[in-house]
Amino acid sequence: MGTSELLSRPEELSMTTFVLVPGAWHLPSTFDLLRGELDAVGHASLAVKLPTTGPDPHGGLRDDAAAIRTAITAVGDPVVVMAHSYGGIPATEAAAGLPNVRHLIYLAAYVPDVNESMFTIHGIPDPDDTDGLFPIGGDPRAQLYADVPAAVADQAVSRLVDQRVQPWVDRVTEAAWQTVASTYILTEQDASLPVDLQSRMAARTRDVRRIATGHSPFLSRPAELAALLDAIDREKDA
Repeated sequence: MGTSELLSRPEELSMTTFVLVPGAWHLPSTFDLLRGELDAVGHASLAVKLPTTGPDPHGGLRDDAAAIRTAITAVGDPVVVMAHSYGGIPATEAAAGLPNVRHLIYLAAYVPDVNESMFTIHGIPDPDDTDGLFPIGGDPRAQLYADVPAAVADQAVSRLVDQRVQPWVDRVTEAAWQTVASTYILTEQDASLPVDLQSRMAARTRDVRRIATGHSPFLSRPAELAALLDAIDREKDA
């Protein structure tokens, strides 16, 4: 299975395609296990490569949002956008005003309002220099993959790449969750994005679900996450 190509879809599969947006430092391959499980429950999917994420990071929030919009519009069919962590910020901007976006799912993700950024959400002043890289941190395995099987976690850590500071400072100009049906999936054992902050951001969405995992359930419990995503999508048809 490719990491960024649309899966071929036999007739029996759902007409809903999941567009998956990774967080900071992560490439589309982070969703490979989840994409396999989505395929098994009847959903095509694609994962977006964000320009501000390595191996050759460049641009800012608007560039990431443009990449997501391109992926959404290329699908044509009804789309559910699922964004993880930082990915919630460009997805919030990208999904606004696109008629084929039927639902927006935030997975342990930021839910910014207009004129907010990741820095403003955390109450951090903008840095003087926004042209550099943001460090991953001293122990990414503990922060991001604490409950992920050892071999999978080792591979995930080896695949982490550089991340630009600029998109964390750039402010959102459109907030799709204001007009698009949205769900927040709160990760209850998260060591990266505090649960209380997730709860505050989740209040901006119309529906909140919980999963008893760390920050990366697409690696720790991909089948469970795929079943939850499928259930959310099916309930919107009921």
